[in-house]
Amino acid sequence: MNAEMNVVPYIDVMLVLLIIFMVTAPLLTQGIDVELPEADAANITQGEEPITLSVSRDGQLFLNVGENRSSALSDDEVVQQAGAIARNKPQEMFLVEGDAKVPYEAVARGMSLLQTAGVKKIGFVTSPTTQKKR
Repeated sequence: MNAEMNVVPYIDVMLVLLIIFMVTAPLLTQGIDVELPEADAANITQGEEPITLSVSRDGQLFLNVGENRSSALSDDEVVQQAGAIARNKPQEMFLVEGDAKVPYEAVARGMSLLQTAGVKKIGFVTSPTTQKKR
């Protein structure tokens, strides 16, 4: 007599779970569609998701914190939320991602709001360049 455990049903269940997670994972990501400018720069690595202020093509501001990430924030709301984070984590880096087509004034306004909130470290998000332009 040989007592063996049949693992085939467990493998089937694991494959079904893998397919379910592969299908649902892309649906869980939320964000604002921003066409980033390209630049040659080194990547910044952080342990957790960085706090990002997104400036959409029409100049609206979005923060990737809180419950309602996909709704535009007023200037006062940006200052309040960023200020609360800056008071709790004074060395936290905030990233600013502006659409490539947005006027520079809108990005500068977002940076000014972060400075008003007390943020000490501000970085920019860009896409890596695809080809060298000469």
